[in-house]
Amino acid sequence: MNISIKSPSDIAQMKIAGQLAADVLDMITPFVKPGISTGELDDICYDFITKEQKAIPANVGYKGYEKTICSSINQVICHGIPSPNKILKDGDILNIDVTVIKDGWHGDTSKMFLVGKCQPHNERLVRITQECLYKAIEIVKPGVTLGDIGHVIQSHAEKNYYSVVEDYCGHGIGKIYHEEPQVMHFGRPNTGIELKEGMCFTIEPMINQGSKYTKLLGDGWTVETKDGRNSAQWEHTLAVTSSGVDVLTKRSEESL
Repeated sequence: MNISIKSPSDIAQMKIAGQLAADVLDMITPFVKPGISTGELDDICYDFITKEQKAIPANVGYKGYEKTICSSINQVICHGIPSPNKILKDGDILNIDVTVIKDGWHGDTSKMFLVGKCQPHNERLVRITQECLYKAIEIVKPGVTLGDIGHVIQSHAEKNYYSVVEDYCGHGIGKIYHEEPQVMHFGRPNTGIELKEGMCFTIEPMINQGSKYTKLLGDGWTVETKDGRNSAQWEHTLAVTSSGVDVLTKRSEESL
């Protein structure tokens, strides 16, 4: 397996792209409310990336995908396609996933949004899923294995009576959008690839209220829970440093 190691100057470039991606999520936050369509949210993000940031939305044209963001509502696990016909309702939970390319480098991140007033069980799912991501980020450093990362996520999710999606995973990233290694969100300690300084990858746990099983819809992109129960996801792009980790897509609201 050929895992690319990034130099400090590469990582500095990736951090610029990562911060732009984080800024998109910060920018779109006040627009996420009942009554707006995911198509409108997508248009706003596209204009912001191309006009304000002078950057490239990585998803547009990627394997035939036509939109800037993925917008995944309620039982949609990932890769929901924005549409003017998908109107956000009070109580929805929404994931917006965005990747920005700047000077050839990718920054990939996603955030959950509570639309209007959400039920406590949905708020809890969103919170525990974010904790899964943060607990994984906390242990990243040279010598830790990908199995350690998966185990931390799986343990926290299952302790809270949720399941971890196994069909989709995090990934290496750099000048290539998706590269080695695959970062599974379940696993056994001390197994899998050992992290080394300069590795860059995403961690993006998808956590379900019900079972872990998924179904791909007829559009070829949208992935839903098989049992129709809700799912949540949070994502960051990370670089392994000599002493730990640099979260390249950290948002202003976060203290990572």
